[in-house]
Amino acid sequence: MSTMAATSAKSAGMTKDERFVIFASSLGTVFEWYDFYLFGSLAGVIGAQFFGVIDPATGQPMFTQATRDIFALLAFAAGFIVRPFGAIVFGRVGDIVGRKYTFLVTILIMGLSTFIVGILPNAATIGIAAPIILIALRLLQGLALGGEYGGAATYVAEHSPMGKRGYYTSFIQTTATLGLFLSLLVILFTRSILGEAEFAKWGWRIPFLVSVVLLGISVWIRLRLNESPVFQKMKDEGKTSKAPLTEAFGNWSNAKIVLIALLGGVMGQGVVWYTGQFYALFFMQSILKVDGYTANLLIAWSLLLGTGFFVFWGALSDKIGRKPIILAGCLIAALTFFPIFRMITSNANPTLEKAIETVKVEVVSDPALCGDLFNPVGTRVFTKPCDTARAYLAQSSVKYSTAPGAAGSGVKVVVNGKDVPYTDAKTSNPAVLAAVQAAGYPKAGDAQIVKMSHPFDIFRPQVAAVIGLLFVLVLFVTMVYGPIAAMLVELFPTKIRYTSMSLPYHIGNGWFGGLLPATAFAIVASTGDIYAGLWYPIIFAALTVVIGVIFLPETKDVDISR
Repeated sequence: MSTMAATSAKSAGMTKDERFVIFASSLGTVFEWYDFYLFGSLAGVIGAQFFGVIDPATGQPMFTQATRDIFALLAFAAGFIVRPFGAIVFGRVGDIVGRKYTFLVTILIMGLSTFIVGILPNAATIGIAAPIILIALRLLQGLALGGEYGGAATYVAEHSPMGKRGYYTSFIQTTATLGLFLSLLVILFTRSILGEAEFAKWGWRIPFLVSVVLLGISVWIRLRLNESPVFQKMKDEGKTSKAPLTEAFGNWSNAKIVLIALLGGVMGQGVVWYTGQFYALFFMQSILKVDGYTANLLIAWSLLLGTGFFVFWGALSDKIGRKPIILAGCLIAALTFFPIFRMITSNANPTLEKAIETVKVEVVSDPALCGDLFNPVGTRVFTKPCDTARAYLAQSSVKYSTAPGAAGSGVKVVVNGKDVPYTDAKTSNPAVLAAVQAAGYPKAGDAQIVKMSHPFDIFRPQVAAVIGLLFVLVLFVTMVYGPIAAMLVELFPTKIRYTSMSLPYHIGNGWFGGLLPATAFAIVASTGDIYAGLWYPIIFAALTVVIGVIFLPETKDVDISR
């Protein structure tokens, strides 16, 4: 990170102080994103460790594997849900006290919360208290991140010369991807050293514990920073806001810009970003059944290849504007998500792709006995055989349809026209599993599923093809995300900038983006179509294009010292 930032900075004629501002702000934010993303990268392990609560009455797990997966995704999403509240709390502090000290506090909260997860006993040790404490720590992380990003982006922008804000702030934009990349590297290294069994048992804690070292480095570097010159000048003149929340959201002229920034920019950016990085990872692991080691390596390589484009698009936005790049990224992503994810399936699990096209699976039941399977929060319990049958098929990545049966009839699963005995069980249906596998669905460990034996096993055509497709998704991410910080900073006046820009950013990314994996997976489960979850990002990205074209102003030439 430091080498890349320093090299690019020199070529752009940055001063030594400007390079240090970008390096210090970006490095701390990388570490903070690293902490935040460990949850997403380890969702499967966390689900087993903290949501595998045993019912004392039966001695059996209280939740199915599918429900544990959704709970783990919701624990990940919980941090996103509270991010706007962190934006309000820390944005207000940042506009009153200052940028520097606010993001010192946020990184302390983030780092300590992550470290505590590393030493937190699991559900097998302390029962239901484990997931409760875990979610509480996740909420603290979300609050901290809600204050971190706005502070770092504002701080760098207020140090940037006119005409180079897109370029300067683009280094902050790399931090989210670099944080994810760093978390994947630490996880992969730990997995390689310990092996999958020991990693799942206790080694998963190591990436969380490492965060305390990163925290120490971040705090030491940030203590050497000075306050933003634009904010310091305003503070010295006594012109800072006394009530930034009221001025930011109680004044319609500013609140209107907040809404336009959210709906015409950040909403689409958020769903494109989380589809390209997080949903792609979840799609490969939970739907395509790619092993965790390989899936993380594939994503890591795509991030490594794509990260430099954040700076490219940020710099280009200084020349042609923020708006055309962001909206073009949203539009292209909305138009191509379906074919790209189909090609990922074709290359990552060709057996599954063929089965989806050739094997017809129906759940036949009295319509009165079939309910709605949409369950993004994982709290609903399905008891009717029609519902448990469909949920089981979705969990097994089997494409199915529902056909009406005679009134009062039972439930049957029909595979390529043949009736299969169905056992009303939520986790195991040997007859159904055997039937769909005999018809063509892949078995566990299918030889055609993409697999990497080591980090540099990238030259086989199958592996290279998947990395290439994931790289295209990351390229969309860089288009929508590279210029967004500069645009948000330029939309709002200095005295309420931290508060005003943070809220739409964290609603767009925290709510629309952060809830995407759990919601998209719930759509897949309820429809029986592995691609149906993509409608979520496609619809919101398309809405952003329409609203942005009509209402979003261009900001690249705005004077932000006002």
